[in-house]
Amino acid sequence: MTETETPPSVSAPVHVDDAHAGAGSDHKTSADLGARTLTLDEKTTHGGDLQEIIVDWEGPDDPENPRNWSFKKKWGAALIVSSFTFISPVSSSMVAPASQQIADQFGIKSTVIIAMTTSIFVLAYAFGPLFLGPLSEIYGRTRVLQISNMWYFAWNLGCGFAQNTGQLIAFRFLAGLGGSAPLAVGGGTVGDLFSPDQRGRAMSVYTMAPLLGPIIGPIAGAWIAERSTWRWVFYSTTIADGVVQAMGLLFLRETYAPRLLQYKAQRIRLGMDEEKANRVKVRTVFETADRTPRALFRKAIVRSFMLFGTEPIVQLLGIYMAFVYGILYLFLTTIPSIFREKYHESTGILGLHYISLGLGLFLASQVNARALDKTYAHFKEKNGGVGKPEFRLPPAVPGTFILPVGILIAGWAAQKHVHWIVVDIGIFLVGAGTIVVFQGIQTYVVDAFALHAASALAAVSFLRSLAGFGFPLFGPSMYKALGFGKGDTILAVVAIVLGIPAPWLFWRYGERIRNASPNARRSS
Repeated sequence: MTETETPPSVSAPVHVDDAHAGAGSDHKTSADLGARTLTLDEKTTHGGDLQEIIVDWEGPDDPENPRNWSFKKKWGAALIVSSFTFISPVSSSMVAPASQQIADQFGIKSTVIIAMTTSIFVLAYAFGPLFLGPLSEIYGRTRVLQISNMWYFAWNLGCGFAQNTGQLIAFRFLAGLGGSAPLAVGGGTVGDLFSPDQRGRAMSVYTMAPLLGPIIGPIAGAWIAERSTWRWVFYSTTIADGVVQAMGLLFLRETYAPRLLQYKAQRIRLGMDEEKANRVKVRTVFETADRTPRALFRKAIVRSFMLFGTEPIVQLLGIYMAFVYGILYLFLTTIPSIFREKYHESTGILGLHYISLGLGLFLASQVNARALDKTYAHFKEKNGGVGKPEFRLPPAVPGTFILPVGILIAGWAAQKHVHWIVVDIGIFLVGAGTIVVFQGIQTYVVDAFALHAASALAAVSFLRSLAGFGFPLFGPSMYKALGFGKGDTILAVVAIVLGIPAPWLFWRYGERIRNASPNARRSS
């Protein structure tokens, strides 16, 4: 333990570290910050008889800092979090192919209620992250993730025992609240572990999980429903979630820097005798007068609502992401009707068409993962070694064109009853366009609001999840009135109007918007 007396000319230490950098900042060491930052892990100031120890990292190479963990350890944590992020969305859509079976057993006649048995889970995604994301910035990522997952486990199992429509819908909503935690916490965890230069590939893995989950779910759900009953759709996902939960309990470690430094401060307090504890105050570099537990709790709970209500970045990106996510869930819930009504396929066979959507997501994700980091490095070098969140946007441009093209091909191929492979090509392009856009937006938000990335992502996902709930409800009525061709033409036009200008506008004006944001500035 090292203690130094701070000279009167040096102000209270303020640590700025890349672990919490955002809004275009890159790695800053203590040496970069000059006399205002002390590099000792404990800095002691004397004020009368009271001493104060300020706990920080032991320089930029501190092995306890998650950014400095080994490659294996960082990616192990990222993959476990991605597993949590995968299993919940599997549940969100796995029931879709079995929805008619549920309707027959419970006597459901309304197409809206039938669709709601699937999409009510996604409605919970809109509200859960608004609380769970900020709570992870108080109690840490791991604790919130694991407790929420246990809640999801219990209610998802309950869905398998539901005896009527009301019970099923209520249990699905409650399960979705717990299942939304990985979506709220995962992006923040990636920001904790990886520097901006490395974040693109890590974010590609994270964003792929919640999008591949809804694809793999219906494939498995279709065969389970055909060979068994819809109840085993829930039993099987509960078993799989139990395996993921066990992995998390055994191997997942905390990654949130303020929480880790709190643990370090606690170890220092425990090592003091009673006399020293009475005259020495120990706090982390993040704990100030306005960062008491009560103040943190109050601020964190309202932070997501505040970001959603006051941040133009969050609002604009949220609107576009909402539309894209709505399209994804509309396709997830209408694929069964397309291939059942137009091509007269059985439940098990029609479930295989989700593979085309999954292939589009997976292949485009692999290409885009490399593009995100390469383009970021390229533009950073051209900008004198200073990175910006806007450097994440160029790889998203192709996705804004691919998505409407895929919507048009899938809609008109189904309308004209051409060979099913053409419909699958359109669905493949929808998947590819969706993941490319998602990865660009998610990584941009993490870079812009790094310290409060979980809250920012929760705010962005609010509209997204409302759209994921709402699109499947109006979809059947729209297609019944207009047909698949005209209905998807309307959606493609909206995708063009909203999507194609978005990357260019944020490239040109994004930095100006961020500079006007106190939350983005505080994350830098």
